[in-house]
Amino acid sequence: MFTVTSINVNGLRAASGKGFTAWLAGTSADVVCLQEVRAEPHQLADEVREPEGWHTVYAPAAAKGRAGVAVYSRIQPSAHRVGFGSAEFDGAGRWIEIDLPRVTVVSLYLPAGEAETPKQDEKNRFMAELGAHLVVLREKAAADGREVVVCGDWNIGHTEADIKNWKGNLKKSGFLPEERAWLDGVFGSVGYIDVVRSLHPGVAGPYSWWSYRGKAFDTDTGWRIDYHAATPGLAKTAATAVVERAATYAERWSDHAPVTVAYDFAAE
Repeated sequence: MFTVTSINVNGLRAASGKGFTAWLAGTSADVVCLQEVRAEPHQLADEVREPEGWHTVYAPAAAKGRAGVAVYSRIQPSAHRVGFGSAEFDGAGRWIEIDLPRVTVVSLYLPAGEAETPKQDEKNRFMAELGAHLVVLREKAAADGREVVVCGDWNIGHTEADIKNWKGNLKKSGFLPEERAWLDGVFGSVGYIDVVRSLHPGVAGPYSWWSYRGKAFDTDTGWRIDYHAATPGLAKTAATAVVERAATYAERWSDHAPVTVAYDFAAE
């Protein structure tokens, strides 16, 4: 099996002190994609920056203390790339990809946005550029006989099944009609598969983010915004998809939970 986990750590330094390091030591994943790292590599403790048994690559944001993505892999990558050729966004710490022998794995942190503000305009520009790149990425992989999985915090709930309180979020960033339509395209004409949904059809969630405010975690009032978007050849090998939800509120080390997919696929 080839197992991949995606997790928005909500600040890697903070998460490391709350339980991330112990989680990493116990995971069976072959690749772990991190988002919202919020630190440059030199700011991380040695055992976090380069954990034993892992090869690590980082893409910190130019804006200090914000965004940032990383990938940890047990398999030595043959190459890695930061950004997707965007003059505006390649320095924003929102995209990093690694090449393994048969598959490219991406860690993505899509902007959160804020409806009817410049932040939403920025998110829309990011989605437009990313959508075009996803087509190129899939076509190149197909030509090379490779697969792709784009893991990360997409900051969009795709359908009503992906947000507990969807009626209260119809006009909010993350569940706007145009954002959901864009995901329709990603999981439609652009050619990627929503792996978690394909393995959990017709159910609410499984949610992967819960606000720290109120009783959201305890009542499972969550959002499913952390996706594995895979090319069809890889997606059809997905055997299990699990949201590693903490047993209790006190045991959380992020406001997101790891989303782990096991693929019956030989990456080497």
